[in-house]
Amino acid sequence: QLQLVESGGGLVQAVGSLRPSCAASGRTFSTYAMGWFRQAPGKQREFVAANDWSGGSIYYSDSVKGRFTISRDNAKNTVYLQMNSLKPEDTAVYYCAARRPLYSSSDHRLTTYDYWGQGTQVTVSS
Repeated sequence: QLQLVESGGGLVQAVGSLRPSCAASGRTFSTYAMGWFRQAPGKQREFVAANDWSGGSIYYSDSVKGRFTISRDNAKNTVYLQMNSLKPEDTAVYYCAARRPLYSSSDHRLTTYDYWGQGTQVTVSS
């Protein structure tokens, strides 16, 4: 069992930065691949970024590539999402998720993730 709690969202002006984090409970955190997803009002939840248990095999959606960076600290059971050059269209609830290493790193389907956090709101004003 793994519990995930996001924090670090907030309100920021366009071109600003935020760094949400996701703290996990459970001794097996370091064995899970982690992902960040987001859901804007009226839209489906979509993939943002993911890495594997070691912090490698990193993938980003095209919409955030070059602006966002996913990282993790297994000693702290935490995964981060550094978000730079934020745009109003980045406004959404951001969720972290964890899955066992059973899938290809390039498989970003939501259904492959076993555990989800409650989400943190990110609002970017123009």
